[in-house]
Amino acid sequence: MSGEGLAARMSGSVGTFDAAAWNALAGDNPFMRHEFLTALEDSGSVGPGTGWQPVPLVISADDGPPLAAMPAYAKGHSQGEYVFDHAWADAYERAGGNYYPKLQIAAPFTPATGPRLLLSDPALAAPLLSAAQQVCLQNGFSSAHATFIEPDQVPLFEEAEWLLRTDIQFHWVNQGFGSFDDFLATLTSRKRKDLRKERAAAQEGLEIVRLTGGEIKPEHWDAFWHFYQDTGARKWGQPYLTRAAFDLMGERMGDAIVLVLALDDGEPIAGALNFIGGDALYGRYWGCTRQVRFLHFELCYYQAIDVAIELGLARVEAGAQGGHKLARGYEPVETVSAHWIADPGFRAAVAEFLEREREGVAADRNYLERRTPFKRQA
Repeated sequence: MSGEGLAARMSGSVGTFDAAAWNALAGDNPFMRHEFLTALEDSGSVGPGTGWQPVPLVISADDGPPLAAMPAYAKGHSQGEYVFDHAWADAYERAGGNYYPKLQIAAPFTPATGPRLLLSDPALAAPLLSAAQQVCLQNGFSSAHATFIEPDQVPLFEEAEWLLRTDIQFHWVNQGFGSFDDFLATLTSRKRKDLRKERAAAQEGLEIVRLTGGEIKPEHWDAFWHFYQDTGARKWGQPYLTRAAFDLMGERMGDAIVLVLALDDGEPIAGALNFIGGDALYGRYWGCTRQVRFLHFELCYYQAIDVAIELGLARVEAGAQGGHKLARGYEPVETVSAHWIADPGFRAAVAEFLEREREGVAADRNYLERRTPFKRQA
């Protein structure tokens, strides 16, 4: 895994790398930065007992700083990924193979697009991907999977002959709006009225506050932890993140966080957690202790739009799934993952499946695009 004075190596923790050197490669995507990834490690959200064992890969010259890096994990299951390969695992194991462990190249528990190859030079993509393949072969991993790849990096995986898989998310796109009303003006009259009614109903009798950086106190994290536990228990059986993860993210990257809370007589009853990137707001977690009609939409979607407009961000990524986002002005967008399969026969079967699946995803996206709430162009 070396050439022209460069060598690839694997570590057991992103924390073993200098934060400034790692972040110089990660750029402004919050989930690729040293602060986020080490918060997951140091809080026990990933690591022993979780099925997410950090094995980041880097390429460097001699003992110099990393010139390329890859946040990677040895996975003993397929939980917390949001790109579902359980059927692949079942098929491979029925055929006598061991699907796990596998290599996952991702921001854990985070279905947000971003770079998965952290590069000082695009030419380092090929050796970095080759290093990932060698790790799989040398350690008996069945496969490697890079999820929610930013569009600019998809060709790098394609050139390395990784299999591409597509899916759909719903993103809100900022068309240079100066206010929420400017955004509403792009909707049909009926949808415009619906959104105004939803916001009014959600906010009635409540105070909505947005907190960032040092404004987020331990008591705010305590309240949000209760919300997050409730949502996690209903969706996944148990929450992925530990309580300590929120404290560490607040300490290490609080200025990249917007915590939106709904208060009833000063007491938080619901909240949504967002992360700020260079050109996007990423909605991540939500929960409540009391059901209020439309409050989920207000905290997760409409407040996020307000924040994105205020900060001049190009889009809001509101997480995985959720066709209900379409009626709230979030548009269907293609997301891409890339997959390298060690076994040639299994690779051929997966490739055939993906070809059929892509046709279905494309048809779904065309259907959804015809049902957006925006005014039709004359």
